[in-house]
Amino acid sequence: MEMIHVRLVSPPDLTSRAVGLLADDPYVFNLVVLRELARNPDGDAVECDVLAGAANDVLRGLRDLELERRGSIVIEPVEMAFSATAAKAEHKQLGALAHAPVWEEVEARIRAEGTYLPSFYLYLVIAGVIGSVGILTNSQILIVAAMVVGPEYGAITSVALGIDRGNGTRIRQGIFALAVGFLTAIVVTFLFSWAIRGLELQPRAFDLGIRPVSSLIDAPNVFSVVVAVLAGIVGIVSLTQARTSALLGVFISVTTIPAAADVGVSCAFSSWSEARGSMLQLLLNIVLLIAVGVLTLRFQRAVWRRIGRGSVHSRSRRPRGG
Repeated sequence: MEMIHVRLVSPPDLTSRAVGLLADDPYVFNLVVLRELARNPDGDAVECDVLAGAANDVLRGLRDLELERRGSIVIEPVEMAFSATAAKAEHKQLGALAHAPVWEEVEARIRAEGTYLPSFYLYLVIAGVIGSVGILTNSQILIVAAMVVGPEYGAITSVALGIDRGNGTRIRQGIFALAVGFLTAIVVTFLFSWAIRGLELQPRAFDLGIRPVSSLIDAPNVFSVVVAVLAGIVGIVSLTQARTSALLGVFISVTTIPAAADVGVSCAFSSWSEARGSMLQLLLNIVLLIAVGVLTLRFQRAVWRRIGRGSVHSRSRRPRGG
């Protein structure tokens, strides 16, 4: 049984409407109202548990009351719950809708990843240097490690959410963070690789032009497009379903950090055609991941809205007592 716990602080003049909305909903349970006990913000404390499949409608109704502006709304996942009444409502009435994503929770996760602290840029730089070592030594393991360390997918999904919601500020912040972050990673990677070249520490195979790892990165093709599109779909779906294992697979399947690292390495070794190919690979992956992210978000919302309408229609046709 999937539920969320909702805690509200409601201004006294809104409490009756909020409680009425919650009390009339058949998917809201364990409703508790504590008058005039909340502080900062001051008001009435209201708590309840909501079946996850019905949470989107409940939260939309609470936000329509402007509770998040005049009071507060806090959502917490319920790890375990035992309630025969709630279980019956979930299985007999919600149907497939019981597994619908809680969109407020999904967007909160994406927004949290769209916070660009100094560590965001530090991780990108470190990932770029690890990737450059992988390119110089033809180590695919180090390339995978660089992909895992890189935090860029959070910024990419944040831009996608900004486009989906028409939030210009989020779009600008995400694109700026990606541009500055990757540019910094490329510059640092270039300086590192230039120092390696100056000290003649590059492996002999790389010096002889035996660069299988780099060749995979700097030659974008139809397979690059296929992988980026599929990774973009899986990334957004895994975020909506909170599947971290699938999200990790996305990190190690898109060629963003390796491409940025290869730009720096190729420039340091005056391999200009490889640098151009890697830059094209980087831009291709970022653009595709953002575009696919937007489309997948919208498609999922449309699908779940259709499931929701079908579930409501089915319940409305069900005979009473059935």
